[in-house]
Amino acid sequence: QVQLVESGGGLMQPGGSLRLSCAASGFSLNGNGIGWFRQATEKEREGVSYISSSGGSTYYADFVRGRFIISRDNAKNTVYLQMNSLKPEDTAVYYCAARPPGGTWYDPRRYEYWGQGTQVTVSS
Repeated sequence: QVQLVESGGGLMQPGGSLRLSCAASGFSLNGNGIGWFRQATEKEREGVSYISSSGGSTYYADFVRGRFIISRDNAKNTVYLQMNSLKPEDTAVYYCAARPPGGTWYDPRRYEYWGQGTQVTVSS
């Protein structure tokens, strides 16, 4: 069964850090670009970050640039999102997704596989 499973979410105070993991099973992440998306309550899903199949190219939404870092370890079949300097507006359910290379990275319609999401809450 093809699955993507996110983990690492939780409650954090503003200014803190969390690292999210996206573990694949049933298929190899090698050859797939991986995107992180988030969806806050009553808002649409938005692209957060993307890493190419080789890991050589990364993209970030303006609202996380300089704070978040995306990386991948194909040997472990896992992608990570290191989130630093967290803000209350980062509160959302975070999803990872996989797709073949090509197209705009922030368009969720291009992704074939999705995880179930992990909740991130930033509050004092």
